[in-house]
Amino acid sequence: MRKGPPMSMRKLAKWHIWLGWLIGVPLIIWTLTGLLMVSRPIEDVRGTHLRQDIPQAPLPANAAIAADLSQLEKPVRSLSIAMEGSLAVTRVTYMDGTVERYSESGRSIPALNEIGARTVVARQIVGGSEVDAARFYPADEAPLDLRQPVDSWQVKLADGTNVYVAPATGDILAVRTPFWRLFDLAWGLHIMDLETREDTSHPVLILFAALSSIGVVMGTVLLFRRRKARPKPANG
Repeated sequence: MRKGPPMSMRKLAKWHIWLGWLIGVPLIIWTLTGLLMVSRPIEDVRGTHLRQDIPQAPLPANAAIAADLSQLEKPVRSLSIAMEGSLAVTRVTYMDGTVERYSESGRSIPALNEIGARTVVARQIVGGSEVDAARFYPADEAPLDLRQPVDSWQVKLADGTNVYVAPATGDILAVRTPFWRLFDLAWGLHIMDLETREDTSHPVLILFAALSSIGVVMGTVLLFRRRKARPKPANG
């Protein structure tokens, strides 16, 4: 007569069942969100395919830095000059991270208004001329999907894509498609941080990851336990 499994294995099986109830939901969430996040190339998630490939014109031979350092009131980190459309524009980046632009005549170029932000998006983004709304956000009210505490123009397109434009420079800061926002929600669930969606090392995540690892090890051990043989059917 065969004996049943040892007491230790029966206890292990019981603990594994209870642990399974605890870690089952996180494991399902991790699996489903992971599947969603790998379902599309990361370039599609970031909206790279929506950015127009606009060749930059070369600087003319007589181009020169238009800003006078002696007239600037703040410490300067860097100076650069590049073509923006048909104009040679000097950029001054200050130590505090702010940026100013100067035309060839040395005049400061004002920050973009709503019309300027819409123009940038229409020129640089596929479908960028189909705008539903545009809104300015100061740095301390930056939207969650921007992920940068900076001033920005949010240009909302008809397909639900949000394009963020830096007022000081006219640069596109981010392209956030509807799928990006779904991806972002999945990422927040995956790392168990729906508030900032950035903290990948916090006690709750570490605890459930550790418990899930223990559950997997216990399940693997239980695979090798001896099972009671099934009685053979009587020959009749």
